[in-house]
Amino acid sequence: MTKTRTLITALLPLAFTACATAATPPASRTPLAIAEIKSSQGQDVGHAVVSEVEGGRMTLQLTLNDIPEGAHGLHFHTTGKCDAPGFTTAGGHLNPTGRQHGHDNPAGAHLGDLPNIAATKDGLVKVSLPLTGSRAELAQALMDGDGTALVIHATADDYRTDPSGNSGGRIACGVLKTP
Repeated sequence: MTKTRTLITALLPLAFTACATAATPPASRTPLAIAEIKSSQGQDVGHAVVSEVEGGRMTLQLTLNDIPEGAHGLHFHTTGKCDAPGFTTAGGHLNPTGRQHGHDNPAGAHLGDLPNIAATKDGLVKVSLPLTGSRAELAQALMDGDGTALVIHATADDYRTDPSGNSGGRIACGVLKTP
């Protein structure tokens, strides 16, 4: 009995430590990239965060306001430059693997292809979208020498038309930066 009591007494602090460790949430991960999104009139309309979530998956969290109601194409563009009003300085879609455009295109999709977003009647968007690739792969593609822009388009992407998905003009843009 004394040996059992001694063993329990010795192991009890370890058990509490294990329980405390299991109950403690993991330390928050530093986002890979952030962007302040501006409209073509130069108004702040929201922000985006590229970060890692549980299980090593990467996401794009997007919070916007004052976006026209309805569906809008959303893409990563090749250059981290957002000169209003047309945001053409952002270049084309980010396509490091040389694929065609669109999730429904048999020869697509490329890294710049993101799901459409939908703005409410009040112009609000709040979404978390899964991204393809590891943190290291996305860091290499998104945070290269000339940077990357996140562009919101006027209309929905049709997910198949190369090179742009027929998603219309560029209505908002943000440059991805290291936090």
